[in-house]
Formats: sequence, C-alpha cells, structure tokens
Amino acid sequence: MMDRKMDWIEHFKVDPIDILISSKNEALNYFTRRDLLDERVKPIKTLWELPEVDKILLRQQDNGSWKYPGGNIDIRLPKNYDQLETYRNLGELVGKYGFSKDHKAIQKAADFLFQFQSDEGDFRGIYNNQYSTTYTPAIMELLIKAGYENDTGIINGFEWLLSIKQDDGGWALPFRTVGKNLKDALNDPVPISPDKSKTFSHLVTAMVLRAFAAHFQYRKFDEAVKAGELLISRFFKADKYPDRRDKKFWERFSYPFWFTDIVSALDSLYYLGFNVNNPQINESLDFLRDKQNRKGTFDLKLVRGRDEDFPYWITLAICRLFKGYYH
Repeated sequence: MMDRKMDWIEHFKVDPIDILISSKNEALNYFTRRDLLDERVKPIKTLWELPEVDKILLRQQDNGSWKYPGGNIDIRLPKNYDQLETYRNLGELVGKYGFSKDHKAIQKAADFLFQFQSDEGDFRGIYNNQYSTTYTPAIMELLIKAGYENDTGIINGFEWLLSIKQDDGGWALPFRTVGKNLKDALNDPVPISPDKSKTFSHLVTAMVLRAFAAHFQYRKFDEAVKAGELLISRFFKADKYPDRRDKKFWERFSYPFWFTDIVSALDSLYYLGFNVNNPQINESLDFLRDKQNRKGTFDLKLVRGRDEDFPYWITLAICRLFKGYYH
C-alpha cells in the first residue's frame, strides 16, 4: 500500500518520480527529493556551485544587471532591456537553483532592479514610462522568494498594486483599458492611468497574483482571494484584451514562470487557499493529468528557453501542484 504521504501520485497515469529522480540534472534531482519525497537534503547553497550556475553568474555585470542581447532602441532604452534580462536571469537563479539574498549576486541584482521602482511603487521601464501591472508583480515575486519580503520596496509595490486594480477586483494593463496600442503607449512620455470601470485581464491578474501568492502575509488578503475567483472564471477562455488574447495561451508553458498559463495560475491559487473542491481547479488538474505520456512527463507546448531539461522542470512544477492539491 502506498504511503499516505505519497497518495497524490495515484492521481497521475504514470508515476513521474522515477523520470525525475533519474535525471542527471543535480538541481532537478535535489528538488525532487526535497519537495516531492520529503527527503533530507544538503543545504541549498550546494546548488549555487554548479557549473551551469557559474555560466549565469559570469555574465552578470558590475552594476548587478545582465545585458540584453540585441534590442531595438526605438522600442526601449538599453537600460530597460537590461532590466528585462536581469528579471529573466533572476528567475533562473531563484526558480531553478534556490538562490536568495544570502548570495552577493542576488543582492546586486536586487539593487539594480530597485533602481527602476518609481515613487508610486511600480517597477517602470520595460514599458518605458507606462505602468506595468505585469512585470512589476513578476519582479516582486522573485524578490520575495529571494528573501526581500519585508523590504520597503516590496511593501510599496503591494500598495501600488492594490491602488491600481480594476473596480471588478482584477487587474489590467492601464494603457489597454483606454484603448491604446503598445506602440503608442511606449511612445507616450506620461504614464496612462487606467479606466477602472473596464473589465480585468486574466493574463495580468494571474501575474499580479504570483506576487501575492509568494508573500506569506499578502496571500491572505481578501483582495487576492477575490481576484483568484475572477481568474478561475476565465480558465481556458480568451482574454478581454489584445495581449496573448487567444485561449491557446493557457496551454503554452514556461519555467521559470513568465506569462500566464494554467500551471502558473494553479500554483498561485494553491497558495491563496483554493483547493480541489473547486470544480474548475479539479478539471484543470485533470487536463494536466490527461497530457501525461508513458515516460511520466507531459506532452505540452513548451515556450521560452533552451534548457534541454525543460520538460522535466515542467513535470516537477506539475508534481508540486498535485502534491499540494491532493496531499
């Protein structure tokens, strides 16, 4: 009989542990043992010494940033491209290797990113002068996971997010709510305030909720739970705004999480207190289970990144979901 601690595995078609535990990727093996099997493992800092980590750290610049390869100055300034690239690399270090502010590289990256935080509380620059209700919470999520949850900048970020939400309780990109396209918005020197009477965007709302879910206090806020209910109501539907509108984007996955997909959404909702008693969450977990193949991984559309272990990282993320929801 299966240990009750492992009964969540019975909800899969194939036991995925074997394919993960046999991985030659030391970080994948580590998190499988720690997060799925509840084994005692070496300190997380052992992952910080891996060769693949060194490759990332060697590209960090003296100011704490990572330089964006290429870019178009007609779209955004080089420093704003570097903010985007720094966010991407921070996601790799925090999401795949458990980095925290105990490492100098994270301290330097955080110092660089906090330079982009406006007096209002948002992280500005990736959309030039416009408010970003997508990248602001995404950056906050990683900084929180890296140990900056009590930093004044993070608290100011949450206050800004709460101040700019739509009347219905969700979030949208402010310039989209007034009908502006991306090109015109990027060329506008003044941040555009939202029309709060317009409906929320599930793309944006799910990204905002990742910051709330990461924070042990803000995840309990009524505003976060209400927004979670709105998000669930849009599962596998088209967005109300042009960005990643097609419902197919629910089924396009990245790891570490980037934009909104069903795995990243379910991850946040779990930490906000939702469970399998919600039929739409249950159906979404069934959707993922039905995508599992005979190897134990999942036949999914994977986007972003060149990591050859990408399918296994997504498998790990899905296993964490099943363990959380069914344990």
